[in-house]
Amino acid sequence: MTYNIYQIDSFTDKVFGGNPACVVPLEEWLDDDVLLKIAKENAVAETAFFVHKGDKIHLRWFTPDIEMDLCGHATLATAHCLKTILNSADDLFVFETLSGDLTVLVENDLYRMNFPSRMPIKTTLPKNIEDSLSIQPKEILRSRDYLLVYDSEEQIRNIKIDRILFDQINLDPGGIVLTAPGDGCDFVSRFFTPQATIFEDPVTGSAHCSLIPYWAKRLDKDELYAMQVSERLGKLYCEDKGERVIVSGRAKTYSIGNFWLD
Repeated sequence: MTYNIYQIDSFTDKVFGGNPACVVPLEEWLDDDVLLKIAKENAVAETAFFVHKGDKIHLRWFTPDIEMDLCGHATLATAHCLKTILNSADDLFVFETLSGDLTVLVENDLYRMNFPSRMPIKTTLPKNIEDSLSIQPKEILRSRDYLLVYDSEEQIRNIKIDRILFDQINLDPGGIVLTAPGDGCDFVSRFFTPQATIFEDPVTGSAHCSLIPYWAKRLDKDELYAMQVSERLGKLYCEDKGERVIVSGRAKTYSIGNFWLD
């Protein structure tokens, strides 16, 4: 069998920026172990698989290690694939996912994703994670992911993590978000996942389900501009809607191809 595959850079307006995701359309679902093997072979942070299901699209996301409950950049990549490569006439896509129905509205070249809000609450940090950080956070919170708040963008950019210590905890499917006020934006972040094949995720849309309500409350703003300051850099346009958040970004197609399964 021959399958189409599209690699798309999300949360960027140029290739080699943002976060790469692979998108694979399917006529019907393959076995989960096959989906995971495809994701491993692709070796990007996430591979999105989708099957049309009436008025909705059934969407699933796999890292090289596990299936995820929510992924922003691969959702954006899927909408971009449907709109610009597969030439869908729709401007609104409804995805059926493990996190419920998610919508993506296409406005010009911007993809507006409607996601659940996950306000983090104060907690303490496991000692091995605390010991792995070269700079200690000023505030520790958690929803799905730990959210560690710092004073400055410079700290976020310069922090070092001892991965041997860091990998001693399993947060499946969560990770660690580092965040601070931004120099040229409302806030910045970086995202790390212990025990993961890809240690630092370049741009993490799902983490903004917690970042947006936190910073909206702290800055008393409903609309925010964010950057994830990984080496690839991502730009996110954010809105706090109470029980929902809007995470918006752009995307660029990197490659179009095929793969074969016996």
